[in-house]
Amino acid sequence: MLLSSKKPSVEYIILIALLSSIVALGSDIMLPGLSMIGSELGAPDSNSAHYIIVLFFLGFAIGQLAAGPLSDSFGRKPVVYGGFLLFVLGCLLSVVTDNWSVMLLSRVLQGLGAAARIVTVAVVRDEYEGRPMARVMSVVFSVFILVPMIAPAIGQGLIYLGGWRLTFAFLAIFAAVMALWFGMRQPETLTSGKRRSIRISAVIAGYREVISNRSTFGYTLAAGLIFGAFAGYLGTAQLIFHEVFEVGDLFVAYFAVAAASIGVSSLINAWLVIRYGMFFLTLTALVVTTVISALFCLVLFGFGGVPPIALFMGWLLIVFFCMGIIFANLNALAMEPMGHMAGVAAAFVGAASTFISLPFASLVGNIFNGTVYPLVFAFAALGLATVGTVIWTEGGIHRKR
Repeated sequence: MLLSSKKPSVEYIILIALLSSIVALGSDIMLPGLSMIGSELGAPDSNSAHYIIVLFFLGFAIGQLAAGPLSDSFGRKPVVYGGFLLFVLGCLLSVVTDNWSVMLLSRVLQGLGAAARIVTVAVVRDEYEGRPMARVMSVVFSVFILVPMIAPAIGQGLIYLGGWRLTFAFLAIFAAVMALWFGMRQPETLTSGKRRSIRISAVIAGYREVISNRSTFGYTLAAGLIFGAFAGYLGTAQLIFHEVFEVGDLFVAYFAVAAASIGVSSLINAWLVIRYGMFFLTLTALVVTTVISALFCLVLFGFGGVPPIALFMGWLLIVFFCMGIIFANLNALAMEPMGHMAGVAAAFVGAASTFISLPFASLVGNIFNGTVYPLVFAFAALGLATVGTVIWTEGGIHRKR
């Protein structure tokens, strides 16, 4: 495929970013109301509220396995339409349910629909590769990160206006509008001559090729490990800020500040990646994350696991700055060898990394004990594991990509 050398338009960046943000919006907008939802619908205990996040990502992981191959066979746009329709149906079920189990089922449905988000990665890969792709994804990510910055604040405002159910109604409307915009303004990027067979044997062969590629497999594993710590934060953030630090409604402000750190680093990464390469930046950010988290674990002993909030936020800002660099580059590194089958590759990278992350995210939520020990230790341990995985993937540290 002839890749584009032109710079992406502002509308293209915003459209791809907002389409991608369906996942962040779907996981973050109800964060201020997690405890309220669990209590009202009969969740077993307060820690169980994190399953509203975990099961959304479970559906997201499963959905990607189908979304990628389907987009390689039928084109990118039909899969986006179908996924967003399923997302809307799941949101409407959340609006009307009075049952905890049904709520969890609706979250799986929303995750399945949100899996269409990975098609946007394939759309970008259809037109860009290597460092230019990493640069585009970094700019997209820096715009996209505005959504998780403001999503909890939007959710809190909606909860004040009409209760937590209004957050799911908002999600349904947002998804419908985005699907319409995408349909009207984004051309199909996968021509009929480039489409792959939908036969099961062909799909299996495609996944086998992806798995057998050391670079794609290794960076997918790395992404899953570090995302496990990040997803653990999403599932426990409300508990940490409400129960550990007792910040009340200021939770959304602290959450936004942390998210802003990711956005800033993603934008800086878009500038640095052309000069220093994806591997060097990723490995550096992973080492910093691991070391700073390990040191903070030691510091926590002096505070019984509950440090001053300023100290906690200092650690969080450094780690999240590194996350912005890590997430943008790991995805581009995993996708780089897969230009000829971007849909299947994007499905594998997204699904496998999410599946890998879920046990770690769930563990962080289940062992929450009124301190920040579990979260900080997760970033230290999983950061170290990710460093090892990245070095193994490249067979050393002398890499110029």
